[in-house]
Amino acid sequence: MKKIIFLLCLLSPSLFADHTPYPSEWWKPVPREEAKPWEILPQDAKFGEEVILSKRTELGIFSNFAATPFTLDEKSYASVEGFWQMMKYPDPEDKDDPRFRNDLVWKYTRAEVAQLSGFEAKEAGDATKENYKKLGITWISYQGKRMEYKGKNKEDHYKLIFRAIQAKIDQNPKTKDLLLKTGDLVLRADHIQDADAPPAYHYEEILTKIRSNLQNPKSPSKE
Repeated sequence: MKKIIFLLCLLSPSLFADHTPYPSEWWKPVPREEAKPWEILPQDAKFGEEVILSKRTELGIFSNFAATPFTLDEKSYASVEGFWQMMKYPDPEDKDDPRFRNDLVWKYTRAEVAQLSGFEAKEAGDATKENYKKLGITWISYQGKRMEYKGKNKEDHYKLIFRAIQAKIDQNPKTKDLLLKTGDLVLRADHIQDADAPPAYHYEEILTKIRSNLQNPKSPSKE
């Protein structure tokens, strides 16, 4: 029975392909047993109404992990994830940054993390946990400004990540074209998120606002 249901799911996108302007591959089913614990699969979206920004399809380019180089505030980054995780490392623009403490060892430099992408960038951020525990801090920093990105400064962090994703879209023409190609589909993240996740974590909502601004340049959505 399960095999029959899976085959029907496999066929369903192609059955309706002639009635939607979107590629059926965006909903191509993936065997549930192949899914990662955190993963939301392409077929979990309502065909023709919403779409998962799955790393298993071309829409994975919208992930913060994707290697989509961009420049922000005159500095270059390999990915949004590299930009995000970089902020957990000692900041040369913060003269009193306690993260420069002599007894601490960091896996990378801030500049090195900026040039990472994919899970390598995520793991660079994870590698800071022990040092953060020793320091007893939870803030990150950008241009010398410290931010409690999960607390009182989450709106500032959101605006910063919005700018980074905006730069990524603006500076990668193929990515921008693909975003416009999603039309009016509801964009959904490809991973499970906590109900109380800070706004910067919802990249799918940021992309929706950026798409709306591209579609309606005279009435831009607010960050």
